[in-house]
Amino acid sequence: MTSTLPTPYRLSGISPKSYEHPADRAATAALKQIPFIDVFIKKLLEFQYERAFRQQMLGNGIRIGPNQLPKVWESYLSCLDTLDMPERYELYIFQTPVANAMAFGAEQPSILLQSGLVTMLAEDELKSVIAHEVGHILSEHVMYRTALYILLSLGMRNLPPLGDLPIRAIILALQEWSRASELTCDRAAALVVRDPVIHCRTLMKLAGGNIEGLNVDAFIHQASEYETWEDYLDRGLRFFGELETTHPYAVRRVSELTRWIRSGEFDRIIGGNYTRRGQEPPPSAEFQHAVDFYSTQFRNLIQETGIGVQQFSRRLSDWLRAQRGTATEAN
Repeated sequence: MTSTLPTPYRLSGISPKSYEHPADRAATAALKQIPFIDVFIKKLLEFQYERAFRQQMLGNGIRIGPNQLPKVWESYLSCLDTLDMPERYELYIFQTPVANAMAFGAEQPSILLQSGLVTMLAEDELKSVIAHEVGHILSEHVMYRTALYILLSLGMRNLPPLGDLPIRAIILALQEWSRASELTCDRAAALVVRDPVIHCRTLMKLAGGNIEGLNVDAFIHQASEYETWEDYLDRGLRFFGELETTHPYAVRRVSELTRWIRSGEFDRIIGGNYTRRGQEPPPSAEFQHAVDFYSTQFRNLIQETGIGVQQFSRRLSDWLRAQRGTATEAN
């Protein structure tokens, strides 16, 4: 899995469809089939939470640039250049012991690094995290991710009047989609740093911390064991363990990434053989089977909250009509 190719380099015009994980593509398509979900999310974003959060970043975070953590900034610019991004996006760091990062903002994406992450990772590992977040922007994940962040961070008491909406069902569906989207961006990270082991090492530290003596080869072997685990009851329990998380287990992410490397797709893209933006092929029949699988998953998640899909749709529809009525009265 190691690579000796030079870096930086550019994947000119690369489409995220070139490396998109099948689960991400299918989950996104299935999520769009939930009645009114996109309309609800766009309406939620109209409540200006994104704008307020941007002011919080500006007032309480540190904006990284040429004169502020210049090494991190140069690493970030290299990520943008490698994925041939159309523009620059603001990059911030926040003081927190938590090791995390996120791409936020449906209209104006920004990338947020938490200080616990920056202090824990080596320079090449941090670059792989930044590349992962840039991948979310390139794959246009940010609208759903921003809506999920708002729903999770504000809590029910701080949200605008939502009537009798099945918020938990919406959150569960978005979390299921989010876990699938992470697998795509792990591939983007590996492509940017050109050495998948670097991103595996990053995921190892996110799982176990920056402890001297951690062995990435042993962690990759652990991921192989996870992939080939034969007890179907245990494999089923993994679903419930991840149910209310936004990210898959770190070991699973390494397992998915190494399987993709073994398929030869990584080397193919590195060699310049990839789909360009605007040249994406139409979905196949095999893809439709995957969409059907995630559609069933989303229906099951909705039903777990104690309501049916029809009732879920009706509540969203009623709320959206009420919002239109409120807007008309305001005018």
